[in-house]
Amino acid sequence: MDQNKRLEKYRIVRKETLAKECFRFVIRCPDIAKKAQAGQFAHVRADGFFLRRPISICEIDREAGTVTLVFEVRGEGTKALSELREGDTVDMLAPLGNGFSLLPEKKVILVGGGIGTPPMLECAKFYGKAAVVITGFRSASAVILQDDFKRTGAETLLCTDDGTAGEKGFVTDPLRRVLERGGIDMVCACGPNGMLKGVVSLAKEFKVPCEVSLEERMGCGVGACLVCACKSVKDGEEYYARVCKDGPVFKAEEVTL
Repeated sequence: MDQNKRLEKYRIVRKETLAKECFRFVIRCPDIAKKAQAGQFAHVRADGFFLRRPISICEIDREAGTVTLVFEVRGEGTKALSELREGDTVDMLAPLGNGFSLLPEKKVILVGGGIGTPPMLECAKFYGKAAVVITGFRSASAVILQDDFKRTGAETLLCTDDGTAGEKGFVTDPLRRVLERGGIDMVCACGPNGMLKGVVSLAKEFKVPCEVSLEERMGCGVGACLVCACKSVKDGEEYYARVCKDGPVFKAEEVTL
């Protein structure tokens, strides 16, 4: 096993319900917190299930020795995880994958859609006032992490599909406005593919580099099974990249959405 990854059971020191069927776990794991980077993920095993569930790392606190995972119940496995309590332990393999590029003294836009929002928080903590955070959700009942983003000092813009919180519409609307201001060095995004396509298209229009974090079903989580393979392009050659191993973060021009 890679020396940067550990497979152990770690204790949940804090559990919080953020929205309906959406939970935050703060997990004490000093060895993982020491190595984890923004955009990487953990592969978590629920008792009674063979396959692990990939969950993005939301926050890293190296001083406290904790990482924070935020996840949504989407099936029986994540339902079982959601029933764990503070003091319980989780079987977790982390940190996995490649994260976002963090560029000191640069101005960035961080875009998150739905449950793709959590991994953008650690990026926002890095950039602070140099970041504009744009998040989108279905409705007010699904909105999460807004106070956390505001505490980073970043400018925060919220959208909902139905207009029940923030402005009505999609993240591409405020994204265009912010790009039109100029002075942006990079766009980073995580969310559903439909959203990512729109974000990548705008970044390309304004000639701003863009990185995207892909959400794919995974099997092994370490690149052996190819369940999460996606069509990619590098140096003009097409190939199938492994989201868990080569990603989940890719340069926008390297993946076909």
